[in-house]
Amino acid sequence: MRKREKGGFWIAFCAAFFYPFGWLVGRARYQGLTHIPASGGALVVANHISHLDPIYSGLVVHRAHRVPRFLAKHSLWKVPVFGRVLRGAQQIPVYRDSAEAQQSLRAGVDALNSGKVVVIYPEGTITRDPAVWPMYSRTGVARLALSTRVPVVPMVHWGTRDVLDGYNKRFRPLPRKPITIRCGEPVDLSAYRDRPLDAALLREVTDLLMVRVRALLADVRGEPAPTEFFRREAPR
Repeated sequence: MRKREKGGFWIAFCAAFFYPFGWLVGRARYQGLTHIPASGGALVVANHISHLDPIYSGLVVHRAHRVPRFLAKHSLWKVPVFGRVLRGAQQIPVYRDSAEAQQSLRAGVDALNSGKVVVIYPEGTITRDPAVWPMYSRTGVARLALSTRVPVVPMVHWGTRDVLDGYNKRFRPLPRKPITIRCGEPVDLSAYRDRPLDAALLREVTDLLMVRVRALLADVRGEPAPTEFFRREAPR
């Protein structure tokens, strides 16, 4: 029997709200929870297909008796009430394309090294892939993984977009739809950890991790995965 990690008032507050909410909006199946370590740091690397994903990511980690810490865009901390909850629950703001971006990664490394479970969506946003596969991802995930010695656990969501499709502004909770959240076996990065931490290595490891996420998603979907990652057009 796993001993539950203590999360404090704000984690209990979130659990009291999100457990019933998660049940109401979908018939969720939580799979592979034993791949999340019972203690010590772990980096959970997930795909991103809906604004509902963080709710179910958090529930998976909490069901594994751990406390989820998310790397999330810093603008969320400015939202009334929600920002207070994020601070109270010790989530980690991400400052993209700024001088504070490295600070975000250091905060993530510190959290992992102090024995916390950190959840990251390497795509940086909900996928734009027309077939809803993972996109070409940012390399911050590789830097986190290689700057620590913690297990790196792939995780996928499927079905959340059928409930909430943010890009098309559709919310259809009824009838309750099947949702699957599955964790896979930790990725072995031992062959990469002693190499110089340069751009080429970060790209290679990021792609490796997202290939594992994509393969896990293909298994959940029951269909073959594409061989390349979708790339968004650069803004003009």
